[in-house]
Amino acid sequence: MFAKNRLFWICALIGSVLDRFSKFLITYSFQLTTPPQTLPIIPGIFHLTYVVNTGAAFSLFNQGVSWLRWFSLAVSAVLLLVAWFGPRWNRWEQAGYGFILSGALGNGIDRFVLNQVVDFLDFRLIQFPIFNLADVFINVGIGCLLVAAFLTAPKEPR
Repeated sequence: MFAKNRLFWICALIGSVLDRFSKFLITYSFQLTTPPQTLPIIPGIFHLTYVVNTGAAFSLFNQGVSWLRWFSLAVSAVLLLVAWFGPRWNRWEQAGYGFILSGALGNGIDRFVLNQVVDFLDFRLIQFPIFNLADVFINVGIGCLLVAAFLTAPKEPR
């Protein structure tokens, strides 16, 4: 049943479980406060900081963008349908699309259930916006797809 594009399903499942579990741990262990509660892992460099994001990636359009929940759902549905009914992807494509699915599902579930996204990875050394594992998986997926694009042999001109 899941034999075609097996790595896609594995990456999607593992990414989704890790994202949901990490967000559960953060929301269970931290209070949502102003200023945000933070736990220095490497002081001044990397902290766990519990914040929520009602906007898009990196808190863009922070007034809330309800269309993002539907966009996450559409991306997830398309990826599932293509993985199921479409062609067999190479390993890099399977991993890439699987990780993108796990990120879209993770943030999409937050948007549908909480109307906001839980963020907690805080790299202070580079002053990067706080993000979560779903964001990481989307970027890893894009990286895998870039590798796949460069590894694909160009077709011979006719």
